[in-house]
Amino acid sequence: MARKKPTQQQQPQKPDWRRFISSALYITAFVLLGWYMFYGDKAATTEKKLSYTQLQTYIEKDAIKSVTAYDDNTVKAQVHGKNYTLVFGSQATGEKASGEIQSQIPSVEEFSKYMAEVNAKREKQKQPLVDVTYKDSRNYWTLILVNVLPFALLILFFVYMSKGMAGAAGGIFGVGRAKAMLFDKDKKDKVTFKDVAGLAGAKQEVEEIVEFLKNPKKYTEIGAKIPKGALLVGPPGTGKTLLAKAVAGEADVPFFSMSGSDFVEMFVGVGASRVRDLFRQAKEKAPAIIFIDEIDAVGRARGKGVMTGGNDERESTLNQLLTEMDGFGSNSGVIILAATNRAEILDPALLRAGRFDRQIHVELPDLQERKEIFQVHLRPLKLAKDLDIDFLSKQTPGFSGADIANVCNEAALIAARNGHQTVGKQDFMDAVDRIIGGLERKTKIMTDEEKRSIAYHEAGHATISWLLRWANPLVKVTIVPRGMALGAAWYLPEERQLTQMDHIQDELCSLLGGRAAEQLFLDQTSTGALNDLERATKQAYAMVAYYGMSDKLKDVSFYDSTGRYDYGITKPYSEKTADLIDKETQRIIAEQMARAKQILEEHKDGHHQIANLLIEKEVITSEDVKAILGPRPWKSRGDELLEENAAIAAAEKTKRKRAPRKKKEEPKTEPTQNTENNETTTA
Repeated sequence: MARKKPTQQQQPQKPDWRRFISSALYITAFVLLGWYMFYGDKAATTEKKLSYTQLQTYIEKDAIKSVTAYDDNTVKAQVHGKNYTLVFGSQATGEKASGEIQSQIPSVEEFSKYMAEVNAKREKQKQPLVDVTYKDSRNYWTLILVNVLPFALLILFFVYMSKGMAGAAGGIFGVGRAKAMLFDKDKKDKVTFKDVAGLAGAKQEVEEIVEFLKNPKKYTEIGAKIPKGALLVGPPGTGKTLLAKAVAGEADVPFFSMSGSDFVEMFVGVGASRVRDLFRQAKEKAPAIIFIDEIDAVGRARGKGVMTGGNDERESTLNQLLTEMDGFGSNSGVIILAATNRAEILDPALLRAGRFDRQIHVELPDLQERKEIFQVHLRPLKLAKDLDIDFLSKQTPGFSGADIANVCNEAALIAARNGHQTVGKQDFMDAVDRIIGGLERKTKIMTDEEKRSIAYHEAGHATISWLLRWANPLVKVTIVPRGMALGAAWYLPEERQLTQMDHIQDELCSLLGGRAAEQLFLDQTSTGALNDLERATKQAYAMVAYYGMSDKLKDVSFYDSTGRYDYGITKPYSEKTADLIDKETQRIIAEQMARAKQILEEHKDGHHQIANLLIEKEVITSEDVKAILGPRPWKSRGDELLEENAAIAAAEKTKRKRAPRKKKEEPKTEPTQNTENNETTTA
């Protein structure tokens, strides 16, 4: 495999031996310093100390071989002693004189005169002289350790920390440098457009950007200009970052990737500096692509929130970003790609033409797109032969691409936990239940009365949703505690492009079916309807305040798609209108509650059978409800879509079969003339 060249952002790591030597040097330096601080001065304390008088006695008794005098009025003497016994103070040690002794002298000059007299006397008596040397008491190695080593260690530590931070912030001196990751186009596990299932419209837009970078003449020859920036907008998990990775994998130009939060730091001016550095790097390698993930972290509208003003670090960073994208400078050859799931809070100046010319909406996948996404994530799994992918895509409405990936992984975990050799349909159903409702709480103990109350509540949802045309089709009902819920009814949300008033009313009636059943058949109310009431109230409020579906406030909407209304301070309507909205919301809920009770009263026998079956089995499916209430006369939208897709696929298959095959063209024969004998032949 070819060795990759390190980029500017990816510094090569030191070899192991270099790191080992570096660490060994640091450890040795610290050990030496510690040894000197704690033990350097203790070596002298092990020497035997004598008084000056005792030292003179040793010298006169011929027990001293040599002496060394220091300028700090200390003397170290080498004793050979022969049969002379060392005496300290007034007591003899009992050991023969040997080794080294130390003493304090009055002065070096006086000791020098004394030793001169001693050696003169010895010379007359023809005795061996005492070797006398004079030295400086200062130890230069000690001075270096004490005065130089601490500063050297601080410098080494500073350099080491600076290099250690280089991977994250370009070193301590590179705080203002951009921490962008330069994508390696030669990477083996790179993502391409083939790995992105669904998202046909979004893929087409980003593919056009890649195509322009690969073949710019195709567009420039007719005077077209590629958009300067494209903003990927959509709910979390829909594949915005995956699309950006695919662009990085497909483009033959440098791809700089950075998160919006990487710009903002605690230091003032760092964000703006990093923006400048990022665009500088991109211009040097132009044509290039800059991808900023979660741009709302830095692109929030100015003047909002607690911190406002031109000195705000976030606003300074945004101002610099706006200038770089479409200021007086030229960024030709640099395309900006960004992603967010909160486009409504972005600054309007960031979204205007000339900066982000396109907003590419990456929505939740529909039925066919979910099937394609399942096909991608099912590749590494060992699947059961009878697994129907159409069934899986139908059972996961509203799921994003990330949710589907999680379902596939969770199903594989459940299959392995249960000892299955392959991943089957039930494993996927359990995985969907696990993700939507949470883990089963099998240890939760309920009384018979609580169990009966929950069963009647869930049976109310099941009965009404089965009997109303526009209610979401029922999948199964359970009274097994799961997550925070004591019971649940699973539905398949209809995938409608347009929701009408009848649809919302049927959904409201189905939501209130549990509370209606409790009041009608148990003559009580419980806290189990909390989530139902919350959702119903929000839906009814939206009908009045947003959708204009109220007779008292017809064709009026107080919804703001830009998110500029600060409802905590002001409202776009008066207090009288607010009171009217409250009354209309209550009226709608009361009407649907009465409607739910009427339906349950008309089908109370079927409701009781469903509730009793729930108490007995704890989990029932749509087939059980069908056996009690009969088949629904309406097809679900999911079934209609599956039939439509199957019909389209069959028509295309038939069209391909009927299309005549093109016959292979035989090579044309052209006459050639032999100029030598004037004969005509065919080639």
